[in-house]
Amino acid sequence: MPDESVVPVPTELKYHAGDPYALRATFCPSGGRMAEWLFARDLLAEGLRRPVGAGDVRLSPTRRRGQDMVRIGLMSPTGQAELLLPRPAVARFLRRADAMVTPGTEGGHLDLDAQLSEFLAGH
Repeated sequence: MPDESVVPVPTELKYHAGDPYALRATFCPSGGRMAEWLFARDLLAEGLRRPVGAGDVRLSPTRRRGQDMVRIGLMSPTGQAELLLPRPAVARFLRRADAMVTPGTEGGHLDLDAQLSEFLAGH
């Protein structure tokens, strides 16, 4: 990727125990519209180690200027973006998420009755 095409994009990763399988990534490009993507926590974890994903979200470990990074490719009907996040920061985020909800125990954190009621109220 040529340096002139690299633009810093403030990014925030969020995880909530109430939605234990997913995380939210919010991207705020300068002068652009904020974009929020929802994708699987285990996809991000796997993307630290090897290329993963299909369709709209693809991740892979990479190096850029001597730094370990995670490449996130996002595709939508209106365009696509490739983002690089520092791998150590992503690993710290995942450790905090894992401390909230241990991987493999997500099902015990779901309130299916509340989610079903919320879904049915909207339809």
